[in-house]
Amino acid sequence: MVIAIIAILAAMLLPALAKSKTKAQGISCLNNGRQMMLAWRMYVDDNQERLPEAYGPEPWVEGNLDFNGANRSNWDVNQDLARSPLWQYCGKNAKVWRCPSDPSTVQYNGVSYPRVRSISMNSWFNSSDTHWFGEGFRIYQKMSDLTDPGPAHTFAFVDEREDSINDGEFCVGMFGYPDAPNEWKLVDFPASYHNRAAGLSFADGHSEIKKWMDPRTCPSIKSAADLPLNVLTPGNPDAFWMMDRSTRRIVWFN
Repeated sequence: MVIAIIAILAAMLLPALAKSKTKAQGISCLNNGRQMMLAWRMYVDDNQERLPEAYGPEPWVEGNLDFNGANRSNWDVNQDLARSPLWQYCGKNAKVWRCPSDPSTVQYNGVSYPRVRSISMNSWFNSSDTHWFGEGFRIYQKMSDLTDPGPAHTFAFVDEREDSINDGEFCVGMFGYPDAPNEWKLVDFPASYHNRAAGLSFADGHSEIKKWMDPRTCPSIKSAADLPLNVLTPGNPDAFWMMDRSTRRIVWFN
């Protein structure tokens, strides 16, 4: 009888404990995002308002993540993170580079290591390859460029899925924005570690946990395997949400 009562109590408490753990990890993820944005802003202030490069000759972080343990970029903080221009500004704290709910690991010499990074930078922040993801849209090179949709509505960092993340750039394709939903794509895929939600950080310094609405944004993860990217996803409200918080068309005045 006692054992049965204990089992019933455990069955009642475990979901609540799991929910509490998920909430705590979400709060930690938000805090990491704020810390990274603080580092980002201090870098900008020290560099004549010039923004770090999402992708280019001097990117905000080098290295490509995969599931190969021989690739030190996956697990060695000193390989890429410690050489980032943001490293000193984030207090040399490797924890803010990774979502606490990211389960991805690699094996090296018989030891399992957590991968060092889950965060990526929005491709429209001073990237050299955005012409692949939509012509005629603004690339933010300086803080003063962030006029539309404005810093509070433009995300700089997002946690990216373990099977999508590679370089330090999160590519937001602007195909069909805003009114051609049949052309909308997910070039890279955001994480969904917080009950189908991801952490994002915005240029004004605030962080959010965004819950995704469309199941196409959260396909099942296949451990240690890469997800097909650059996928057409017509009418996906999550694709629109990210496009709407990334950039705008350049308006030319005569």
